[in-house]
Amino acid sequence: MPETGKREKRPPLAAALRYDPGKDRAPKVTAKGRGFIAEKIIALAKKHDIPIKEDPHLVQILYRLDLDEEIPPKVYRAVAEILAFVYRLNEKRRPHSSTD
Repeated sequence: MPETGKREKRPPLAAALRYDPGKDRAPKVTAKGRGFIAEKIIALAKKHDIPIKEDPHLVQILYRLDLDEEIPPKVYRAVAEILAFVYRLNEKRRPHSSTD
């Protein structure tokens, strides 16, 4: 078959994480999907104003994990950066109380 130079578009991947420092040793995968399911995960996150961070390499790793499985130590740093991103967004969204 002749090559046309066009790359086949891969279906999207998505993974959702949960981390409760009071109960969890590490973040856990709470949802994951490819194609239509990934689109639904992303749509739900947007609907509920949950921050979304795109990281194609990390989502590949997270997608291979089982649901409710803790993330492996090799991705702690990448996930810590995402958590910091989420915390900063939440701080910006939080109304600041005035001390007047």
